[in-house]
Amino acid sequence: MEIKEILSKVDHTLLAQGATWEQIKAICDDGMKYGTASVCIPASYVRQAKDYVGDRLAICTVIGFPNGYSTTAVKCFETADAVANGADEIDMVINIGFVKDGKFDLVLEEIKEIKKACGGKLLKVIIETCLLTQEEKIEMCRVVSESGAEYIKTSTGFSTAGATRDDVALMRRYSADHVKVKAAGGIASIDDARDFIALGADRLGTSRIVKIVKDGEK
Repeated sequence: MEIKEILSKVDHTLLAQGATWEQIKAICDDGMKYGTASVCIPASYVRQAKDYVGDRLAICTVIGFPNGYSTTAVKCFETADAVANGADEIDMVINIGFVKDGKFDLVLEEIKEIKKACGGKLLKVIIETCLLTQEEKIEMCRVVSESGAEYIKTSTGFSTAGATRDDVALMRRYSADHVKVKAAGGIASIDDARDFIALGADRLGTSRIVKIVKDGEK
């Protein structure tokens, strides 16, 4: 697979707590230069980033991040606010405690409500695979498939582990055909990117692929 095709599937990500506008601006510049699918940034920078890039690059942000235990009302407000500020894509974190309690109906309802708040924008659902059992992962594939969300996503990158090959393969196997898979967290090389795509990932949440390409140009 050509590097250009890999880059077209990358959500070029900067979600560090101390991220500055100069750093956000730099990843926007890289996203436009290298043709990434989007940049994934904190909500507080969405309006400024969208004003900067216009229609040249999709802006993605995160909701209920990274722990997922805000109320549904709060997550819906965050989502609507982000969309009003220019977000093109929303990556939300599920309530993992609800999953542990077996309250999958509440998780499903929350995702549906957040999808409504997206106003037609693309929604990715982060299930934080490193905290779930195999059975919980499979059940979340069903829930996301029924929710109206466009993507199921492995990880925030802020928990105990990121994407694994086994989890991406499982998510692709058990999610409906209309649901795409995003792998995020720990994607450290071009070989990693190729493997995850081959296993069924349509998006990759990472900052390292662009950095590898840039370093190769030096």
